[in-house]
Amino acid sequence: MTALTQAPPTLSAPALPLPLIGAVCAAHFVSHYYIIILAPLLPFVRADYGVSYTEIGLALTAFNVVSTVLQTPAGFLVDRLGARLLLAAGLMIGGVAYLLAGLVPSFWFMVAMFALSGVGNTVYHPADYALLSRYVPAQRIGQAFSVHTFAGMLGAAVAPPTLLLMQSLWGWRGAFIGAGIMGFVAAAFVLMVRERTAAAPAAPKPDAASDSKPANWDLLLSPPILLNLVFFILLAVMNSGMSNYSVAALGALYGTPVAIANTALTAMLVLSAIGVLAGGLVVTRTSLHATVAALGIAGAVVSAGLIAAIDLGTFALIAVMAASGFSTGIIAPSRDMIVREATPEGSFGKVFGFVTTGFNLGGIVAPIIFGALMDAGHPRLVFVGVAVVALMAVLAVITLPKRPRQAA
Repeated sequence: MTALTQAPPTLSAPALPLPLIGAVCAAHFVSHYYIIILAPLLPFVRADYGVSYTEIGLALTAFNVVSTVLQTPAGFLVDRLGARLLLAAGLMIGGVAYLLAGLVPSFWFMVAMFALSGVGNTVYHPADYALLSRYVPAQRIGQAFSVHTFAGMLGAAVAPPTLLLMQSLWGWRGAFIGAGIMGFVAAAFVLMVRERTAAAPAAPKPDAASDSKPANWDLLLSPPILLNLVFFILLAVMNSGMSNYSVAALGALYGTPVAIANTALTAMLVLSAIGVLAGGLVVTRTSLHATVAALGIAGAVVSAGLIAAIDLGTFALIAVMAASGFSTGIIAPSRDMIVREATPEGSFGKVFGFVTTGFNLGGIVAPIIFGALMDAGHPRLVFVGVAVVALMAVLAVITLPKRPRQAA
C-alpha cells in the first residue's frame, strides 16, 4: 500500500492563503466551543430548570439528531452554493440559537434552540474541508488540516473557563448570550475574507465524479466507508462521555468540587489540542496511521480505568485527564489519513462529510447511555463505559480495511 502522508513542504512550495485558513480555523474554533457549551454549565442549567440528567441530555440529542440527518445533504449543498457563504450562515444560525436560549426562560425552548444550532453545525466540516481543499496548495494541505483540527480542539479547551467566567458574572444565561455573540463575530470574519481565484487545489476532481450520480452514494455506503463511520461513532461516544459527564460524575463519585473537576476537564481539552499538533508531526513521518490511532486510544482506556478505580486526588486527577487528552488528540491527523486511505481520489470532501456524521451519531447515543447511568446513581460506570467504548475503538481501528477502490 502506498503511504498517503503529505511530503514535507520545500522552500519552493506555494504560499499558504493565511487569511482564508484563519477564517476557517475561527469557524472551527466556534463550532467546537458550541459543542462543549453545555458541559461546564450543566449543573447550573439543571438546577435552574429542575430537570434530570436524562432530560437535559435531550438538548444534546436534539443537536446531534439534526446534525446527523442534515450534514451529508449540507455537503452536497456546499458544492452547489459555495462553501464560504454557507459557513457564515452556519455560524450565524448557531449564534441566534444560543442568544435566544439565553434570553427565553423555557427548558423546551432551549432544547429547540440546540436543535437549531444543530442545523448550523451541519455546514462546518463540509465547508471547512471544501475551502481548504480548494484553496490550499497540495504541498501544504497536511499542515492546513492539522491547524484546522487544532483550532477546533482549542475552542473546546477554552470553553469551560470562559463559560464559567461569564456564568460567574452574568449567570448561565449570560454565558449562552456571550457564546452566541461569538458566532456573529466569526461569521463577520469569514465574510470579510475573499476567496482566491488561482490557488492549487489539494485534490483535483475526477471527470467522472458528479454530485448527481448514484455512484457517490455507492461509495458512501461501501463497507470501508461504513466501517470508518463506526470508528468515528465510537470515538464520539468516548469523547462525549469524558467531556460532557466527567464533571458531574467526579462530583457524585468522589465529591470532587466543580472547580477542580472543570480544571481537570480543561487540562484534558488543552492537552488534546496540543496532542493534535504533535500528531501532525507524527503523521508526516509514518504510514502506520492505524497503529498510531490504536496506541493513542489505548491511552484513553488506561486513563478512564484509573479514574473509575481510584480516587486520584486533585493533582493526579488533572495529570491523568491531561494525559488522556494528549493521547486522544495525537490520533486526530492519523484518523483523517485513515479516511483518506479509504477514499478514492477527488471524493475526500464527500466522504469526510459523511464519516464525520459519526460524531453526531455518537453524540446521540452518549447522552442516553451516560445520562441514564448518572440518573441511576452509577457515576463510576461513566468512566467504565468510556474505557469499554475506547477499547472497542482500538479493536475497530486495527481491523479497518485500507483503500477500497479507485474512483469510477
